[in-house]
Amino acid sequence: MERFTRSFTQQEPIPEAGIEAAMAVLRHGRLHRYNVAPGEVAETALLEEEFAAFTGAKYCLAVASGGYALGCALRALEVQPGDPVLTNAFTLAPVPGAIAAVGAVPHFVEVTEDLVIDLDDLEAKAEATGAKVLMLSHMRGHLCDMDRLMEICRTRGIAVVEDCAHTMGAAWRGVPSGRHGVVGCYSTQTYKHINSGEGGLLVTDDEDLAARAILLSGSYMLYTRHRAAPSAEVFERVKYVTPNVSGRMDNLRAAILRPQLADFAAQRERWNALYRAVEAGLAGTPGLRIVPRPPEESYVGSSIQFLLPDWNGEAVREVLDRCANRGAELKWFGAEEPLAFTSRYDHWRYAPQQRLPQTDRVLAGLLDMRLPLTFTEEDCTLIARIIRAEVSTVWQARAVA
Repeated sequence: MERFTRSFTQQEPIPEAGIEAAMAVLRHGRLHRYNVAPGEVAETALLEEEFAAFTGAKYCLAVASGGYALGCALRALEVQPGDPVLTNAFTLAPVPGAIAAVGAVPHFVEVTEDLVIDLDDLEAKAEATGAKVLMLSHMRGHLCDMDRLMEICRTRGIAVVEDCAHTMGAAWRGVPSGRHGVVGCYSTQTYKHINSGEGGLLVTDDEDLAARAILLSGSYMLYTRHRAAPSAEVFERVKYVTPNVSGRMDNLRAAILRPQLADFAAQRERWNALYRAVEAGLAGTPGLRIVPRPPEESYVGSSIQFLLPDWNGEAVREVLDRCANRGAELKWFGAEEPLAFTSRYDHWRYAPQQRLPQTDRVLAGLLDMRLPLTFTEEDCTLIARIIRAEVSTVWQARAVA
């Protein structure tokens, strides 16, 4: 019986150029983003400039985490305590957490079998709540019909904050993820597309919003040291009324990230090759549904999801256990208790409890798997064979029973 023996959590090493840049920062000791020598441009400022160019945005801010970027975006939009904020029911805890952290109230929108926000339910929830902000989570790298979503939001005056933690480098009809809404927020946590352990980036074309975000992050009025930032007169309008909620990125993390960003196009192709290998290996498996990718979407396949539609919990758990015994590590969004990087909307009890039957059905059969770049295409073909065999075994046993 075939077994897989490699780790699903082992990332590639930081590129040598990143290690050299980090060592240079460590040797001179100027880790704080505003601590620069005469004539020096901080690594953090350079990263912001390069990431703005990467996304096509006017302004960029580097911060301490993706979750901080989300909360900073809400504060910069001047979301107030008690305000309703819409978000996907299928997301991860930092998203509703960012909403709750500013005192706003998360209202969840159903997810479809294609793992994207249900646009019909979004329309209904927008009308019912009167929300003026949607925090749209492109969960696990799946993009909805962004044209229709933006039309729904434009006609109702809803500002869209895009959570792009899983879609850095992805696009809808050629428009980069994070560039449809008023703000795009990205993560550089270890399991994301570029890795600094923790970190985040925020992009926008709105000069007032950018100025408020930079001041919020803790600029200490040193905003002229930012390069991907509005002009000084924009900061003059808001600097006395914007609080410091410190969450800056440091130069060490920026130094590690810049070479990874430069290599991103090649890394995206490698991820997508791994994704296609698993997808091909699982195609046609009885009882298993592969999530289709629409032609308008350009994705970055750093993880893959599939559904066991309408399977009971006991059968799903058996598949998980059988695959785990052969080294294939799957995560399940239908578990009763939150575990590691999986949880579901009814676990977040700081939000009003809702009944979302469509989401419940989808999450009950949703399995998820990381695809680190330490894997090869041959590894992914083997993993797919293991999953296919174990799903088929349990499916056939259910049929006989």
